[in-house]
Amino acid sequence: MRLRIAASLAGLLVLTLLAVPVLAQEPLRIGLQAPITGPWAYEGEMARNSVEIVRDQINARGGVLGRPIEIVLGDDQGNPRQSALVAQRMVSEGVVAVVGTYGSSINEPASTIYERAGVVNIGYGSTAVQLTQHGWQYFFRTCFRDDRQGAFFAQLVNETLQAARVAILHDNTTFARGLAEAARASLQEAGQAEIVFYDAVTPGERDFSPILSRMRARSPEVVYYTGYYPEAALIARQMRDLGIDAVFVGGNAAINDEFVEIAGREVAAGSLMTQEPLPTDLPYPQSKAFLDEYVKRHGQPPSSPWPVYAADALNVLAAAIEATGSTDGKVLAGYIHDTLQIDGVTGPISFDAAGDREGAIYLAYEVASDGSLVPYER
Repeated sequence: MRLRIAASLAGLLVLTLLAVPVLAQEPLRIGLQAPITGPWAYEGEMARNSVEIVRDQINARGGVLGRPIEIVLGDDQGNPRQSALVAQRMVSEGVVAVVGTYGSSINEPASTIYERAGVVNIGYGSTAVQLTQHGWQYFFRTCFRDDRQGAFFAQLVNETLQAARVAILHDNTTFARGLAEAARASLQEAGQAEIVFYDAVTPGERDFSPILSRMRARSPEVVYYTGYYPEAALIARQMRDLGIDAVFVGGNAAINDEFVEIAGREVAAGSLMTQEPLPTDLPYPQSKAFLDEYVKRHGQPPSSPWPVYAADALNVLAAAIEATGSTDGKVLAGYIHDTLQIDGVTGPISFDAAGDREGAIYLAYEVASDGSLVPYER
């Protein structure tokens, strides 16, 4: 009898030892919420490409805490309702943390759900100021805030373009309205250029000629559109059709390859954009290594800044999990708030008490005659 018990215990020990490597390899499941379909699918696809590169780099180094990273994809379609449904699914599936989404008004309902569940959510393309004014403990962002971009636009108008008459258009989304208000406040504070027109368009519309005709009567020298690229391209084209020769300036969601394709290269050329540095203009060693891999896989670098901020959101999560040895949301949030400092694809990263990334860098870009975006010089 004793021999049988000893044999059984020995067998159990063997099974346990065999199970250890399996448990050690259990993946860390991290969510990526992005618009994989819908009007912003182009941005969502670039974000997925970027996060997959970082995942593969980390896994090639042995993973995090000895475990490989698995990305759980959630397609929010660029829609607030779908965004909430994706967040509920992420929570119910028990993801450790989430790389948040493109679009402030899309991220907001999801962030409410992640906050209640204690799941860290790092936004990569959600720049509206109000997102970090809710007192949330689990929301962070690797991108920068709209008020800092608004101040940069005012500086561009007053010091570089030296324009006297400015029109501002937005689309009433959380992001676009916030950036428009920030730009208006900065221009008014500077007291140099006059804001001669300020209004909103409706996302998804195709014909903007009525509002553009009213704007034309105010003779702006600069038009700043703070919404997204599908409407931005149509507005730029219809401005020219109506004989409006003002400089078209887009906010940091207005211009990418799709903008050039929709507007047409001839119309797009000369358009300006205020935004964070493009991936190709980042000077850091991590940036070059990341871009080399991106081009190797996809043939060309990302045409907007947002995908690399998604890449860095995953870098932040991996660093926090490794440093704390924990996947607990409260532990991770505390560490990211108080201690985390890393060198990411987009440069040094740390966060303030509200969850905003510290520092900010903006540049003005121009669409060149071949459709590429180049730093604007005058």
